[in-house]
Amino acid sequence: MASVLEQLGSMTTLVADTGEVAAVRRLKPVDCTTNPSLVLAALKDPAAEALVAREIEAGKAKGLSAEQICDTLTVAVGAELSTLVPGRVSTEVDAVLSFDTEASVARARAIVADYAARGIGKEHILIKLAATWEGIRAAEILQKEGVDCNLTLLFAMAQAVACAEAGVFLISPFVGRITDWYKKAEGVEGYAPEQDPGVLSVRAIYDYYKSNGIQTVVMGASFRNAGQIKALAGCDRLTISPKLLDEMAAEEAELPRALSPENASGVPARTLTEAQFRWELNADAMATEKLAEGIRAFDKDHKALIKVIADRL
Repeated sequence: MASVLEQLGSMTTLVADTGEVAAVRRLKPVDCTTNPSLVLAALKDPAAEALVAREIEAGKAKGLSAEQICDTLTVAVGAELSTLVPGRVSTEVDAVLSFDTEASVARARAIVADYAARGIGKEHILIKLAATWEGIRAAEILQKEGVDCNLTLLFAMAQAVACAEAGVFLISPFVGRITDWYKKAEGVEGYAPEQDPGVLSVRAIYDYYKSNGIQTVVMGASFRNAGQIKALAGCDRLTISPKLLDEMAAEEAELPRALSPENASGVPARTLTEAQFRWELNADAMATEKLAEGIRAFDKDHKALIKVIADRL
């Protein structure tokens, strides 16, 4: 019998949620991602040491600041990863820009230009932005320029609806973080996959998109266990940590398909004004708290990465 991972890969595009070169080489996913959090982890990867040292020395020779080298290093790791996967590498716009549309667009263009200078075309990358109103507007501009975007930190249907209206290429609803919030709020140890709030959230978004012929890719993210992943088998894409990929590769069991476009319920499409978007997000305590928390955490890791580079300079 084929492993659970092989069966999953036959119905869902698998993305490695890691910036570690060695892990990507071993797991051979279609796509992968990089951001300050993952680059921080990659700094501990011996396989990336030569790349890191080279990038820091090059930046030092050009008189770049630690913050500027942080930007180039993130792209350098992404460029290395792009040689190992047939699909896309997601690269994140600085979290501190999450509420500034113009600055987000400018940073995204700089990322695209840096990749181009390294011989990597925009068809091989995704620009990752937080799914704030401003981030979604930045994505709308970039999509019209032919730059595909990945909207992350997505916790609510309002965010998914707005992303669809903006013509975003891909969204990353965060399964595990939604579950974490509800476990704490409801004082429970966990949920069966069919009752898991994070799983149900992604299923609802997937159903909305497929019911309305929306082309935006749904990529479930932030998983806490393999059960959550299996409950979303058939989702367009799933981004999974090396640990969980390995766990499913070692498991042999029948994996039924959980999601399929043919089973869409036919829920009608809707539109959202900025005021409606902000109100719906505000009315959802979980989404409001997890979005803010996620932006702060990404910014913290960005600053930590800058400090590591500054110390090495």
